[in-house]
Order: sequence, then C-alpha cells, then structure tokens
Amino acid sequence: MVPSDPPAPPLRRRGARLRSAVLAATVDVLTEHGLAGTTVGAVARAAGVHETSVYRGWGTRENLILEALSEQADAALPVPDTGRVRDDLAGYFGTLARLLATPQGEALLRLSAERDDTLPDRRLPYWTDRLDRATVMVRRAVDRGELPPDTDPALLVEALAGPLFTRALISGAPLDETLAARLVDLVLDGASAPKPGA
Repeated sequence: MVPSDPPAPPLRRRGARLRSAVLAATVDVLTEHGLAGTTVGAVARAAGVHETSVYRGWGTRENLILEALSEQADAALPVPDTGRVRDDLAGYFGTLARLLATPQGEALLRLSAERDDTLPDRRLPYWTDRLDRATVMVRRAVDRGELPPDTDPALLVEALAGPLFTRALISGAPLDETLAARLVDLVLDGASAPKPGA
C-alpha cells in the first residue's frame, strides 16, 4: 500500500492576504458543511493557514463567521437609489429575502440573533448598522415629499424587515421577492395614510 502524501504545510500569509483568504474560506466551508460543520480547524485547513492565526485574528468561531457573512451581505445588499421609494425598498428587501433564503443568510441571521453572555454582544452593532443603511432610502423619500415629514425611518424599516426575519427564523414559510413587494406596499400605504385627527 502506497502511503498518501502528507498534507501541505500551511501557507505563511499575513495581514490583508490572510484576512481575505480566511474570510473566503469561511463562506466556502459554511456553504458546503453548514453552520455546525464550520469549525476554526476546517476554515484554517481550507484557507491554508494555521489555526492559531485564525484564533489570533478573530478570537472565536462565532466572530469569524459573523465577519465573513457580514462582508458578503454588505456586498450583496447595495442600497438602491431609483428616485422612487417604493422601488428602492422593494429592490432592497427583495434582495434581503433572497439572501435570507440561502444557507449563508440563514447562518448570518441565526448567529447574530444568538446571545452568548461570555462574549461581547455582536447583535446590536451588526443590525444597527444595517438598519441605519436602509433608513437612508426612507429619509430620501421624506426629503422628496413621497412620505410625510413625521415618518419614522427606523420604524418603517423594522416593519419591513421583521416579517422577513420571522419567516427565516421561525415559521419556515417561503421567502421571495413577491413577499417583499407586498410588504412594501402594505407598509408604505400605512405610512402615507392620513393620521387620525389630522
């Protein structure tokens, strides 16, 4: 029996090259093996680096996965500017619905929703930043006169995102762009309706 070749020694990557290789490997491992199979060891092997380099850079498996998926989500979720709030929101939340229906999107949502009292809370900074990015579309609509001046941008965005997250995390009902478009119509019609007593 011929002995198999020993595995290649880890590459000596540093700085930006190390970070890029590890984050790309994290997404690849997650896609192939799921959240449970995405260990620091598996990522290190896929990236061709030492496990200690991964721990030194990210500290925990959860931080590593969250950063890798956050970068991917940011690239996949540009904030549109069509000049019409209905189209902007339908495009943005339709893209979010598609992302949440992927293994990467599901893992991102589950990881960011988990609470671990032994680690710094990763959820608030992550979702606060994404919420702030999405509210830009609503603030532009208020400036253009498409929405009333007293519109609460954060509340409007939460009203759109909430049902998508609920389906992704709890109900398992289908996530698609038609759902996002229906939610946008529902929320914008409510936001534009005259207030009682106005």
